[in-house]
Amino acid sequence: MPEEIAGREEGIRSTIVIPNYNGINYIENCLASLADEPAWVIVVDNGSTDGSRQLVQEKFPGVRMLALEKNFGFCTAVNRGMEASDTTYVILLNNDTTVRPGFVRALETALERDGSIFSGAAKMVNMRCPELIDDAGDYYCALGWAFAVGKDKPAQRYNRQREIFSACGGACIYRRSILGEIGMLDENHFAYLEDVDLGYRAKLFGYRNLYVPEAVVYHAGSASSGSRYNAFKAELTAANSVYVVYKNMPPAQILINLPFLLAGFAVKFLFYCRKGLGGSWWKGIRKGIRLCRSLQGKKRRVPFSRKRLAAYLVIQWELWRNIWYRIRL
Repeated sequence: MPEEIAGREEGIRSTIVIPNYNGINYIENCLASLADEPAWVIVVDNGSTDGSRQLVQEKFPGVRMLALEKNFGFCTAVNRGMEASDTTYVILLNNDTTVRPGFVRALETALERDGSIFSGAAKMVNMRCPELIDDAGDYYCALGWAFAVGKDKPAQRYNRQREIFSACGGACIYRRSILGEIGMLDENHFAYLEDVDLGYRAKLFGYRNLYVPEAVVYHAGSASSGSRYNAFKAELTAANSVYVVYKNMPPAQILINLPFLLAGFAVKFLFYCRKGLGGSWWKGIRKGIRLCRSLQGKKRRVPFSRKRLAAYLVIQWELWRNIWYRIRL
């Protein structure tokens, strides 16, 4: 383990992992905002061609750079960064963010309160309009939808810590010891919904996820994919929507939720058709089904266990309840 990320000997408890792909318009400001934060920083570059990797190496010599030869996706980049760290906590941060001072300590303090807390989600506000929320924790519902709490709502409404379904991977903290138990991000996702999958997995193992409003992040959004809605995102989101259900729900639970899931997927298909992306969405659904049927997908499925019966019941209640939460948003 390189000396600059050994961490524990010098009292540093967190490593910040920043995946980067052609982020030259954002990465410098992101790293500059971390200058006084008590954490090691690792940038994992996914084969960028815009000079952002060279910029980091030239202007931020204290940042460790892991350069991958091509774009392996968000999940692979994050996993390589987490594998290279050796601190109590791992913090994920998008390259199109800047942090408010005290960001790291706020996240660490939240997890130190209770050993059953696996992750903490930062309060992500819109970089262009910081009085509005970008993400205040993620929920997942029986319709097969994941959604950001508070999106485009006044940020002042979201100043209270609370439990959430999962922490958005754009700005969150994970307890490293639990990652060793439940596994890291599933690289079959490439990108999108991988954080929901990980939060779901943690809940199946009896752990909790928390929203931490004291940790504030300014987020530009869609820096790597280019826009909020595009064919790339539509296809991947559809595929991963199928995969999250298959991976985490036992067969009986899938049957219970099947009417909701079919309705939810139908609504999403119509939504993307109106965006001119219905073909991409349907292509993603087929891709997700193929992944579930593949040996690669089957290996990553969380096996059913009677010991988790209480967790299944609690999660099922949340899946139904979160439909109502989604309607209210």
